[in-house]
Amino acid sequence: MCLGVPGRIEEISENDDPLFVTGKVNFGGVLREVILAGIKDAKIGDWVIVHAGFALNKLNEEEASEVFDYLRQISEFGRIELEEADGISGCAEEVEID
Repeated sequence: MCLGVPGRIEEISENDDPLFVTGKVNFGGVLREVILAGIKDAKIGDWVIVHAGFALNKLNEEEASEVFDYLRQISEFGRIELEEADGISGCAEEVEID
């Protein structure tokens, strides 16, 4: 499964070759160097979707917020499933099989 994560551009490193333009993107407090070559008009403050170190497209802050909400929901769902799985294995260990 591929997952693009939203982040906000904090800094852009200029380069004469547009294929090598990079920038620092903020992912909830974590800064990563990202290739911005696919975003022609990238500006500091823009929100972008990033996959495998490449900014794929821009989005607005509302869309980014929605993605963060979905990711939180997925995370919570995963925790619930893990807790339920732990409970099931705990029950199985208590059952004696002759």
